[in-house]
Amino acid sequence: MTSTLVRGRVLVLQVKELNTFYGESHILHDVSLTVKKGRVTVLLGRNGMGKTTTIHSIMGMVPPKKGEILLQNKEVQMKPSFQVSKSGVALVPQGRRIFSNLTVKENLLTTHRQKKGGWTLEKIYDMFPRLKERETSMGGNLSGGEQQMLSIGRALLTNPSVLLLDEPSEGLSPLMVNEVIAIIKRLKEEGLTMLLVEQNLSMALELADHIYILNKGTVVFTGSKEEMTNEIKNKYLALST
Repeated sequence: MTSTLVRGRVLVLQVKELNTFYGESHILHDVSLTVKKGRVTVLLGRNGMGKTTTIHSIMGMVPPKKGEILLQNKEVQMKPSFQVSKSGVALVPQGRRIFSNLTVKENLLTTHRQKKGGWTLEKIYDMFPRLKERETSMGGNLSGGEQQMLSIGRALLTNPSVLLLDEPSEGLSPLMVNEVIAIIKRLKEEGLTMLLVEQNLSMALELADHIYILNKGTVVFTGSKEEMTNEIKNKYLALST
């Protein structure tokens, strides 16, 4: 398999002219984006602009009617979610969605997919010592921050090629937001490829290697954070932080 290169970086994920509908409502209009290996690509936009729909389309939860989704040059847009996951895409969903009636350890092991040199339960506990401390606690008894750690750890144990994070700062205290930022930075240092959807603009700008902005289901900006002017922020993001 030949990998696609863009300016010296392998493209792990490519979305090409994606059109997705909810019933008769046309949500995504020719959305295209690329996610490069080892980078944090950020998808921004106000509420209701199509960010989560983009994530769900990539995961096969809302199949697009038109367009391509390529994971390491292999089409995945017609696959159901479990096959997309097996192909190497992991999701940290908005709202965390951990299993409240399972223990921390049971939650983590529900998704464990072994890979030589990859993520193991021990590595997760090393990254998240708090989860080791709460190993036998039920998921529903964890704090919001602990549940977010659990959601990230669960996704990592699939040993993905690309990690999708949908609003990981939502509902967290400023202290926990800083911890999530540190976690994402550490994952990047370890070479993980990530696509991040985030409303917290300051967090997104701190982490972003490349940015896309969605407005009414259309990509209206793509570029670096240095290229994103105040005019663009005011027009499409309302300076929400």
